Amino acid sequence: MASETPVLAGLEPRAFWAHFAALTRIARPSRHEQAAIEHVRRWAGRHGFALQQDDGRNLVVQVPATEGREKAATVTLQGHLDMVCERDAASQNDAAEGRIALVRESDWLTAEGTTLGADNGVAIAAMMALAEDESLQHGPLELLMTVAEEVGLEGANDLDPALVDGSILLNLDSGEDGRLTVGCAGSVDTWIHLEGPREPAVDGAVALEVTVSGGQGGHSGSGIALGRSNAIKVLGRALRETLQRVHFRLVAFAGGKSRNAIPRDSVALCSVAAGDEQAFRQVVAGSAERVRDAFATTDPALSIAVDRADSSADPWSAEATTRLLDAVVLVPTGPLAMSQDFDDLVETSTSLGEALTEGDTLTLHHLSRSSNDSALSDVLATLDAAARLSGGQLEIKVNYSDWRPNLDSPVLAAASTVYERLFGGKPDVTAVHGGIEPAVIGDKIPGLDMLSFGPQIEFPHSPDERLSIQSVVRFWTLLVTLIDELSTVGSES
Repeated sequence: MASETPVLAGLEPRAFWAHFAALTRIARPSRHEQAAIEHVRRWAGRHGFALQQDDGRNLVVQVPATEGREKAATVTLQGHLDMVCERDAASQNDAAEGRIALVRESDWLTAEGTTLGADNGVAIAAMMALAEDESLQHGPLELLMTVAEEVGLEGANDLDPALVDGSILLNLDSGEDGRLTVGCAGSVDTWIHLEGPREPAVDGAVALEVTVSGGQGGHSGSGIALGRSNAIKVLGRALRETLQRVHFRLVAFAGGKSRNAIPRDSVALCSVAAGDEQAFRQVVAGSAERVRDAFATTDPALSIAVDRADSSADPWSAEATTRLLDAVVLVPTGPLAMSQDFDDLVETSTSLGEALTEGDTLTLHHLSRSSNDSALSDVLATLDAAARLSGGQLEIKVNYSDWRPNLDSPVLAAASTVYERLFGGKPDVTAVHGGIEPAVIGDKIPGLDMLSFGPQIEFPHSPDERLSIQSVVRFWTLLVTLIDELSTVGSES
């Protein structure tokens, strides 16, 4: 086991924290998890665990039962190797390069200037710590470690179901202490592609860069109802308001870093006649004031800045500029309907996660979610109408259907009983608005009894991501006790 990281000194369970610390030193952005895969391969080899990998690069590690538990049902523990790599622009740290600086603040573990990677490093660390601990009792275990979860559950979609023998799946990718998750929303990715002609800038025009920054962002599933600003939408609003009073033309528009994170930053390059520069700055400043007031509670650090820039690129035409900004303002983002089955749970939402300029085309990338698959048709119709009204085209990618709750699940009953015995109260049984992999794995392996739980993780997919240390203890206790409990069925005591 690796030597103890000073920030984590004295924390229990020690093996869990050692494995978690090791993961923070490994670059593992989505679709680029090879270093993490090799890390798991080396670990499995040292412990003599058989390992298989499918064509989708997903791993399954076989862990033999402890003595006397060989006849128990095989339990599959599941989590994903990749993480969302967000960072503050000024930070020297970069999760995408394996530079995560851990910071401990009372009960919270966070990272300096980057995402922490608790989503879903806690699952990988817990699996590895449990499997190598010979003092724990369990039946046959499978450790299913998927890739590219954060980009549409790609790894799970590519999973070879022949690799999985378990009849019970425990997904360790929930982020709420005290909750047992039994369902999740399905999701669809969409891209609105908007083209427009470019024309030479007027003589003497200046290039001005308008930047929106300081938003808190967050997970576009679990955080979609927190009322936080979307930097792309804020920038679109500010520029459209400005265009109604001062003529300018867009050169470029971009924002967001991840499809499933609420954008914290956005930037546009504008071509403005030299004589209109001061008026442009004043109107943007007025719009910024109104935006800051609108998000004073949820995003107090939100700001809009205007700076001179160097650019020789031709701007879009005046007609195209108007049309593109209309599209940014027109497309929806945020919660659209609340669940009728669970209190305070969003049923349907859409999030404008990325804007990208390539040549003459502006692309707006949405991630839409719903626990009611039929409701997604309405969302797609809205986005299609917005695309057509703006002279664009809509591209659609269906990721996965919703995971429908089974409140009669035997593993749910067992986990509820164990939870109440350990902690003296009943757990919350709920669904989540974000997508988690049981939605896909359950479709591939019919009849699989599935449950998801985890420690308290707040503000995932943003540099504010933090993990509750005490909730890790409860998560670990629940996990090892439930694994023990499940392994007594059909085994000799």
